[in-house]
Amino acid sequence: MNRKEALAGVLVADAAAMGLHWLYDQEQIQSVENTGDILFRQPDAAVYKDKRGHFAHASRRTGELSHYGESARIVGQLAADGSYTTEAHRKVFLETFGPCGSYVGYADRPTKALVAKILTEGDELTDPSGMDDNQMPAFCSLAGLFAAGIAADMVNPAVEVISVNADVVIGANAVYRCMQLLADGVTLPESLQSTADSTDGALGKLLQDALNIETYQPLEAANKFGLACYVEYALPVSWHLLKHATDFESTIRDNIRCGGDTCGRAMVLGALAGLAFGVPEAMISRMSDGRVPINY
Repeated sequence: MNRKEALAGVLVADAAAMGLHWLYDQEQIQSVENTGDILFRQPDAAVYKDKRGHFAHASRRTGELSHYGESARIVGQLAADGSYTTEAHRKVFLETFGPCGSYVGYADRPTKALVAKILTEGDELTDPSGMDDNQMPAFCSLAGLFAAGIAADMVNPAVEVISVNADVVIGANAVYRCMQLLADGVTLPESLQSTADSTDGALGKLLQDALNIETYQPLEAANKFGLACYVEYALPVSWHLLKHATDFESTIRDNIRCGGDTCGRAMVLGALAGLAFGVPEAMISRMSDGRVPINY
């Protein structure tokens, strides 16, 4: 198994979902799909008009990354270069998302909070630097670390660059543990079950609940657990989709059909489905520059 498929999967899944990110109306998503493929859609404000959702990516183009994907790319490139540290993470994060940064697009609350903290505290800023936020941005760190073979003891410091929320830290370790099981040759269903069983507290119970849904019902499961950006919503939905997954592309397509924070869930779905099934070259070729944007 190629560990780099985890990072490739995250980046491709994010770009594929970006065009319909934060559209919460599943019927509208179906209507859009009736007009053509929902993978790699060009963001279009008209699709969101009078629908439940938030149109955030007006400045992005087909095949580009959302702020989630760009954050994952930052960690992935640092890790691939052998230069990942939390200090380097913050430095490149500021260069990317800060004033006059290289990324032009939407910034969510944790991104804005970290940029403000770096600008305010400067060299005096120490670990952990994240805010107490139970949403998905901190999961952007995982695939890049894993792809580069960085040990699990770096997960907490990397995640806490962006979030110190207890559920986020627990969830991130669960995802990293699941990636390790896959890399060790454990099947995807067995890896999901083992990880759910070993995850403490309410989050572990939610993962078990997701796996206990016998029939595949992605839209219904998404509505049951929640479509928004919170870790206690995104991880159970991801576990349900992955339990029934048979290939990378259909898993990513079903993620988009579910609606909501599709790019946030892509940080988990893309990594695990990428490892389990590989990332199709046909999807990689639809990235804006025709490749996964990581230089190894």
